Amino acid sequence: MTSTERIANAKKRINELERLIKYWDNSNEQNIKKIDFEVNNEKIAA
Repeated sequence: MTSTERIANAKKRINELERLIKYWDNSNEQNIKKIDFEVNNEKIAA
């Protein structure tokens, strides 16, 4: 494997990791919003 192939593979891996990080960040934000909504509903019901 040449150094240019290694660099290309490393760039692909970096891009994949960046996409995963963005996905995880988005899913965490959505989960937090869902938790807040559920807590707010409980306060209103009580």
